[in-house]
This record gives sequence, C-alpha cells and structure tokens, in this order.
Amino acid sequence: MANLKSLVETNEKLLASSKDKAHEELLFTYKGVVYPSMLCSPETFQALDAFQLRADDLLLVSYLKCGNNWTVQILHDMIYSVHGKEPPPLMAMLEFGSPDKFESLDQIPPRRVLTTHLHRDNIPRSMEVNKVKTLVVFRNPKDAAVSLFHFYNSLPLLPNYSSWNEFFEHFMTGKVGHSSYFEHAIAWNEHIDDENVMVLMFEEMKADLERAVKKIADFFGVHLTEEQILLITKRGIFKAMKERSSETHGSVGNSYFRKGDVGDWKSYFSEAQSREMDAKFEECLGGTKLGERMNY
Repeated sequence: MANLKSLVETNEKLLASSKDKAHEELLFTYKGVVYPSMLCSPETFQALDAFQLRADDLLLVSYLKCGNNWTVQILHDMIYSVHGKEPPPLMAMLEFGSPDKFESLDQIPPRRVLTTHLHRDNIPRSMEVNKVKTLVVFRNPKDAAVSLFHFYNSLPLLPNYSSWNEFFEHFMTGKVGHSSYFEHAIAWNEHIDDENVMVLMFEEMKADLERAVKKIADFFGVHLTEEQILLITKRGIFKAMKERSSETHGSVGNSYFRKGDVGDWKSYFSEAQSREMDAKFEECLGGTKLGERMNY
C-alpha cells in the first residue's frame, strides 16, 4: 500500500497549496451542490460513480461536523488496532482527492472502512446493489452549524466567514457545501428502517460511548471481547481523540477536534435564529422517525 498517502500527508500538502487561493476559488458547484475545490473535483466525482463498494465494506456517512472523524477512528480500531493488524492510513472522504485514488482503494483487502459526507443520492449505486452496511451519524443541527462555522474559520482550505450571522444564513440555505443538512436528513429518513442502515446520534455517543461501540460492532458483525470494547471506548473518548489529533490529522488536528460539546449552540444562536431553525426542523423532520431519534 505504499502508494496510499496518509491523511496527515494529504492535509499538509493541501494546506500548503491553499495559501494563495482567493475566497471564491475555494468552492465550486457540481450538479447543483457546493463543494470545497481544494478537496473535490468533477473528475473525482465522475470516477466515483463507477467505484464498487463491496458487501463487506464498513461505510460511514454523515453530514459535516456530525462526528465523522470521531466515528471513523472507532471503526479503524474495531477492524485493525484491537486485532493487532497494521491498518492502512486513515483515508479521506470518498469524494476527496484525485481520481486515481480509487485504484488504491481497490487494493485494500477486506474489510475496508470507507466514509463520505455525500447526499445519499450521490453515493455510488453499488452501495445499494451490494447491500453495503451503512452507519449514518447525525447531530443536533444547531450544534452541527456552530461546529461547522468554527471549522470554516480555522481551516485555510475553506472560505472564512466574517460573522456568525452570515454563516447561519448560508447554512440554512445550503450554501456551505455537500447540500444542506436538512436535505441530507430527509433523504436518510426514507431509509431509516432499511436492514442495512443504522442511524446513530452524536449525542448518544457522548452520553454512553461504550454502549455505542457495542451497537456499532453488532451492526457490522464485528466480534469483540469485553476487553476490546473497553479499549476502543477508552481510545474513543473525545478528549483522547483530541489529544491524538496532531498524530492522526497533522497541524489541522485541532480544527477537526475542537470541543465536541452538546449544547454549544446556545452561545451563538439568537432567539430569532433558534426559532427559524426550529421551524425548519419541524417542516423537514417533524413527526418523522429520524426526527424522533434526534430528540430535538
């Protein structure tokens, strides 16, 4: 796997190349959806369409800043670390990187850990054809918005925002990338009862990580001892992930693992903004099974 670059190496290279980019150069639109131009390209999306997900893959899907970087490391521990196996480097999202990355992904032996922020309709059709087990992680949209605001303002790969109010408007209208949070949620709500889909809440993981680890392992059919579950839980506590972030993500580690708090949104949302998002949530997810799971 010598041709597979680690996430750290990729991040550092991208940071170096993004320094001289103007604000408007950092985003582009593909099939009506906004994406970060330093991470995605039309050529990669075209190659992704033909990528074959395998029936034994572990696929992780989430909207931005809903716990993806946290959960993918837990999955890596399940498949590799606790069994003493040498893991391939942590890979970036399926949609990130150059088109030739898929040749490298094809070389990884079972079981692969794959992850994406893509809207369900834009994930390769092989996910459904091969009945790939898919873990979908959601987070309270208010906390997700605040976390994404800080992410945009701490990572040179993405446009900075001069104010929270400006960012909030873009978040609510789906202008911050990877389609809107609510479009993402509506699409997955239609599949919440599929046998190959498990929905997990960020808040569940924060409240009882050991229980969440057991649920994830059972869903993917990964057999772990109690000792292994406790080890994964210990390594997976957000504080521990943050402490290792420079090792796993390089100099941008703190951007990926900022706080991980529940309820941080209360320090940013005005009463009017809170009511606006409440109304949007009710319009899109009110009375749905996913809405109930979110305990909004």
